[in-house]
Amino acid sequence: MLDLDLDQFWKDNELARLENCFSQQAPQVAMGIMMSDECVFAELDEPGNPWGTLPRQRRLELNKRYNDKAEKIVGRRLLSENIPFEDECFAKVKQIGEVFGGQYVDNGNSVWLESDCSTPQQLEKLLDHVDRLDLREFILPSDWDVQKNRIFQTYCKKPQPLRHVRGPVTLATSIIGIENLIYLIYDEPDMALRFSKSIARVIIDIAKIMDVEAGKDPKDSNQWFSFADDNCYLLTAEMYDFFAFPILQEVFGTFCPEPDHIRFQHSDSPMSHLLPILSRLNFTGVNFGPTVLVDEIRTHMPKTRIDGCLAPFTFMNNDEQEIIREVKRDCEMAKQLRGLNLFTAGSINNGSLLTSMRTVMAAIQNYGRY
Repeated sequence: MLDLDLDQFWKDNELARLENCFSQQAPQVAMGIMMSDECVFAELDEPGNPWGTLPRQRRLELNKRYNDKAEKIVGRRLLSENIPFEDECFAKVKQIGEVFGGQYVDNGNSVWLESDCSTPQQLEKLLDHVDRLDLREFILPSDWDVQKNRIFQTYCKKPQPLRHVRGPVTLATSIIGIENLIYLIYDEPDMALRFSKSIARVIIDIAKIMDVEAGKDPKDSNQWFSFADDNCYLLTAEMYDFFAFPILQEVFGTFCPEPDHIRFQHSDSPMSHLLPILSRLNFTGVNFGPTVLVDEIRTHMPKTRIDGCLAPFTFMNNDEQEIIREVKRDCEMAKQLRGLNLFTAGSINNGSLLTSMRTVMAAIQNYGRY
């Protein structure tokens, strides 16, 4: 077991996160792992579905117990204990997948977007329907204005703006199918291009609608946007450049065009072949799959913060030696140019223990000093 000075680690980590983790004053590689709500079950040996919902009091009780344990092991309370009451939560706003005719289905383990659309002819009818939609009327519940005013008057809370969505390839493959999207791009490029443009328009229009609902001044709200696009790796570089790249380019150009604005993508998949194209989007942060390592990303994105590259299953398996090996590897790759925020290359899953987080911290303190 590696030695760890907890107090010194957190002092150093605060400095390490300055300037998007590129600060020359940073004494060590930064760490971004702060665990997740789903980790309470394995950590506390409690039954429950990590991807399900919990009554407020149960969630609060589990998070408090988890934080009491976290404070002893890693020196921080990690999970929120500010759990809102049910009547201060805004009614569900329809998501972009529903605009394109899909349904979000809970299979007991996770929520999947499913659709009956599978042919170019069906897609054409779907896009015609999307073109005719009153988006505000479609996405907002019928009593939205009444509920919004009640929550504001009671709790002084406003709805949140929309700044994170399912990425375009993941969305498109969920709506029309993986093979069908590939065939569409090859065989029906005009229809594929229409689909791409429709996705970009819908993302931008919904985000602008939610800006109004949140009472945001457009000049103040156009500062960041992020995508989660695990399925981007399914397209060749040429196909991605044709179908998906223009969507991100237009959305970023609308909401976060300036160099200091935040442009982020999560894609926990083997998508190294897309790095030359993605580099043109000037990301400020990325979180890619465990096979896409720091040195390869840095070749194409010299100024982008890298959130990675510890394999989520390594972290979840709580294999101390393998965690140390991967963290040491990533720290060595980051020392010349900095910009690494040590994180899992994907989700932090139930089964990942606080002792593994402590191992990451110790490995950074021992092997990640600049």
